[in-house]
Amino acid sequence: MLDTHARKYVQPIIDKTATLCVQGGLSANQVTVISFLIGSSSGVFFYFDHLFFSVFSLWLSGFLDAVDGSIARQTRTQSSWGTVMDVTFDRLVEISVILGIAFRFPELQWALLILSVSIIFSMTVFLTVGAVSDKQGIKSFYYQAGLAERTEGFILLTLMMVAGDYRLLFTLIFFAVETFTGIQRFLEAKKILNEG
Repeated sequence: MLDTHARKYVQPIIDKTATLCVQGGLSANQVTVISFLIGSSSGVFFYFDHLFFSVFSLWLSGFLDAVDGSIARQTRTQSSWGTVMDVTFDRLVEISVILGIAFRFPELQWALLILSVSIIFSMTVFLTVGAVSDKQGIKSFYYQAGLAERTEGFILLTLMMVAGDYRLLFTLIFFAVETFTGIQRFLEAKKILNEG
């Protein structure tokens, strides 16, 4: 929801950073890989009790994940491979955080497991609709909006890392929000695909 409706407020900063990256000789795919490497360290930092670095690396990777798309549009280098890397690396960053929490707090593994199931469900609908829809957005596939998009996920992952005694509560809230988003996208898919 925030990615769809609030992006316009931070887009100038993203575009400026993209311009600086282009001037520095970085391609969109290179920034995608850098974003992935930084983001995937988040769960490792969390496991080793470096909370500041775990949260910082998560959000820096999210920012760079937006910058890579702006670089691709500025340089007209959008590609299907870039999209595949982008979507795949996004999930691996989320998995890093979930695993970091799961290994550090084994008593929460059941909640993190059902959260993972809800993410798989929601992303399956999202990617399937994107693959079969004739519509296209600024990405190279149709981006189906929902209650939980990447920013909401980052907010909830951050709360899961910093919340202490409320970690389980925020994990279950994330599960509920992600499940709702999956159902929302599934029901909307019928309208998008114009099938009776």
